[in-house]
Amino acid sequence: MIHIKQIPERPSQEDIAALAPFSPATIHEAQGRRGALSSRIKPVDYRMKLCGPAFTVKSAPRDNIMLQLAINYANPGDIIVVSGGEYEEAGSFGDVLANACLAKGIGGLVTDTGVRDTLQLRDLGFPVFSLSVCIKGTVKETLTSVNDPIIVGDELIYPGDIIVGDADGLVVVRRAEAQEVAKLSQAREDAEAGFIAAYKAGKSVIEVSNLEPVLKSKGFKSDI
Repeated sequence: MIHIKQIPERPSQEDIAALAPFSPATIHEAQGRRGALSSRIKPVDYRMKLCGPAFTVKSAPRDNIMLQLAINYANPGDIIVVSGGEYEEAGSFGDVLANACLAKGIGGLVTDTGVRDTLQLRDLGFPVFSLSVCIKGTVKETLTSVNDPIIVGDELIYPGDIIVGDADGLVVVRRAEAQEVAKLSQAREDAEAGFIAAYKAGKSVIEVSNLEPVLKSKGFKSDI
């Protein structure tokens, strides 16, 4: 018998808001190049963004009954994250379920399987990140688990971790590390703003990135 569990420990709204301004790329770099989900998982529309707590779901391949249960029990703002066995040849989610998610205020979907109805999904604006786009239907047969740790996009994701996504991809941040990662992300953005200002002031890439010692150690020479 399956027991539906809620996220055991949720991040605070302050933690989510602290990470929301930053891109997944910035967060990934700031937290020591950790947490990036596979680049194969992408949004169905480049304008889609998400940031919220992971509501994790284990699903059998080509089966979306657990996804439907997750939609039923998830809270507003939750990001439903589905581990479906990296099965690309199934469209486990489309415009009908997207409308169900919007009606509940769910924050987005991340799945390592396929979705369909992408034109409608783009019009709806509900953030959907998937491994593939596939028109093939699914069954509703196998009960598995909700809000246990799962692996999606080669990353271990715990329920309550914070998932951040944009046009470039997805990153996961551990709930307990959210505030520190947000500070490190801001420091990285401040540093990059300084680099851009230096370029505009006429400095070279070698100067700004302090490449001279590295190039010298490798015996680099230029006749230009």
